[in-house]
Amino acid sequence: MTLRVGTRGSALALAQAGDIAREITERTGVPTELVPVTTHGDVSRESLSSLGGTGVFASALREFLLAGNCDLVVHSMKDLPTAAYPGLRIGAVPVRADARDTLCARDGLTLATLPAGSRVGTGSPRRAAQLASRRQDIEIVDIRGNVDTRLNFVSSGELDAVVLAAAGLGRLGRSERVTEYFDLDSWPTAPAQGALAIEVRDEEHSDDLARALASIQDEATHAAAVAERRILFRLEAGCAAPIGAHAVVENNSVTLHGAVYAPDGSGQLASTHSAVAGAPRTGAGEAEDFVSLSSASIIETAEAVGTALADELLARGAAALAPLKQD
Repeated sequence: MTLRVGTRGSALALAQAGDIAREITERTGVPTELVPVTTHGDVSRESLSSLGGTGVFASALREFLLAGNCDLVVHSMKDLPTAAYPGLRIGAVPVRADARDTLCARDGLTLATLPAGSRVGTGSPRRAAQLASRRQDIEIVDIRGNVDTRLNFVSSGELDAVVLAAAGLGRLGRSERVTEYFDLDSWPTAPAQGALAIEVRDEEHSDDLARALASIQDEATHAAAVAERRILFRLEAGCAAPIGAHAVVENNSVTLHGAVYAPDGSGQLASTHSAVAGAPRTGAGEAEDFVSLSSASIIETAEAVGTALADELLARGAAALAPLKQD
């Protein structure tokens, strides 16, 4: 059988879905075809924050999948709501691309060397807050549009720079436009940025689909994304909230850094938590940020680490610092 891969119709969505389709065929021999779907987020020119962020790109794809018009859909995981969707489940999470944010500026400039008064574009409240926290003397411009549209704002001189995800630039072959990569330790990005989620119907699948999902699943990426997205879930926040997170999964350990930003960049709350799956606590008072899980899987460990970090941020006043809950 030919597996039908549902995807948004944007250039980036088609590129990443095409990568997944080719990978499935190369690894399993199962033929695939792309089935593009237009979503409200693709045609609206409103800002991401005014659209509500969470689910704006996912709903049409999900309904298309539930109607049986395709066998799986490919989401940018950072755009996917954290709540379960009735009748669907995440069937696989492939190896993650570069999770960093980048600056694409005129004349090879970096954030530090942009002149005062420079106009820097982003559609992300989190990126806007991070920019403002570092450079109060620049103008942050709310923009929409696909990757090439945003890059053209710089080429035309309308903007001095834009902030874009390294993963998207790489998938489109636009990495040469990057003038600076932001370090994840000091500039955590959107939870699950760079990761893809393959969603399927919550039912028994054909042998071909089951083999396809197994062939592209990467457990470390899955666990890292779970840890990061657990912060959003616990804070009842959406993907447009000013929250950054980055998890590192090595062997059986999960280390998660997360931050919540004031929208104007005037403050932030940040913390790091770690855990090892199957490692018992060695004594009271030791390693207070260490979650003890005597027989947990790496996914369960990731969930626990994300929950613990989010609870700490809430206790320290995250809800008062930034708008978290969605309408």
